[in-house]
Amino acid sequence: MLRIATANINGIRATQRRGFDDWLAGRGCDVVALQEVRAQADKIPPGAFGDYHVALDTGTLPGRNGVAVLTRRPPAAIRTWSGTALLGAPEAPLTPVLAPDHVPLARGLGRFAAEGRYLEVDLADAPLTIACLYLPKGGLPAHLQRPERMREAPDGGARYARKMGFMAAFSRYLVRTRRAAAAAGREFLLMGDLNIAHTRQDLAAWRRNQQNDGFLPEEREWLGQQLSPRTLVDVVRHLHPEQDGPYSWWSWLGQSFANDAGWRLDYHLATPQLARSALRTEVDRDHHGIRLSDHSPVVVDYDWP
Repeated sequence: MLRIATANINGIRATQRRGFDDWLAGRGCDVVALQEVRAQADKIPPGAFGDYHVALDTGTLPGRNGVAVLTRRPPAAIRTWSGTALLGAPEAPLTPVLAPDHVPLARGLGRFAAEGRYLEVDLADAPLTIACLYLPKGGLPAHLQRPERMREAPDGGARYARKMGFMAAFSRYLVRTRRAAAAAGREFLLMGDLNIAHTRQDLAAWRRNQQNDGFLPEEREWLGQQLSPRTLVDVVRHLHPEQDGPYSWWSWLGQSFANDAGWRLDYHLATPQLARSALRTEVDRDHHGIRLSDHSPVVVDYDWP
């Protein structure tokens, strides 16, 4: 069995203060994908990734983004869009390594290559490629921007256009890298914070959010286009086809968390054979009563050697 988790930790130092080390040591995961590590190498506390080997792309934006994949054994291969990564081992410092992208970047992704949004590893002990993605949050198109309803200053739709451009380019890349894994005899699992709630089941307050970023019709349509019984399967929804949620993100404001008024933004998207092996899933809403982040880890057990 493989126990695999994805978690947007919203800062490695902040989540450590809330108990991430204890969660990581006790959860028994074989693979953990992390988004928003939010620290350059010299700012990451020693031992932050416990007894795991870690492949990490921090990106070049201080205090923003950053993705990592934690594994029990050193990965057989690492690929990033920037061509470099940090590799760490238990009780060993992070070391820069070459991590060439063997799949050509799709047109439009080059502008994101240094942001620390995507990392891919081949497991050494299973025929499986793990991909970790932090998709841009985006914003509203210009015609939906109302200053009195926005926390951020209107931008004329710039953040919306940037997210839509990323998604269009990434969908082309995703086809290429998934096919490359298949050609190498590997299953493929994409995990991460996609910043999209796909269906009404994935958002508690869906009625009032139909014109908010993260639940726009075009975002939901894009996510649906990545899924099919022959390509990638939404594992959590496969296991819980009729359930509302389970949600994985809640605002820090008000009573959203207490009332479970959340969004499902964090996904396991697996090739069909791997998806069929999924046994159970659990969202770790808190750890000993403390939230590790505004997101919660999504853990799936796979009946996979």
